[in-house]
Amino acid sequence: MPRVQVASMTVLASLGIVLGGAPGAFARSTDATPAAPSPAPFTPKQAQKAQRKADRKAAREKNSAELSKLEKNGYNPADDRNDYPDNLRKAEDKANGQ
Repeated sequence: MPRVQVASMTVLASLGIVLGGAPGAFARSTDATPAAPSPAPFTPKQAQKAQRKADRKAAREKNSAELSKLEKNGYNPADDRNDYPDNLRKAEDKANGQ
């Protein structure tokens, strides 16, 4: 047999032994008890980190919404940069109903 076939058969056999030998490792527990203990309350550092993350997410959503609104009103950031400020102002005016 060629080496490739022998190697692939060996890998498949090994995989079958590993997966077939440990079916319990992949089964879900039917216990009512959780697998891991409940997480400890936030430390002040973790709370600050979570707050900064939430703030960044809110800022990103706000910027995304603003850009989307401008794009719907004719602004394309990938357009020619020679008309940049004018294109942006026109889109802002159109979005604000002016």
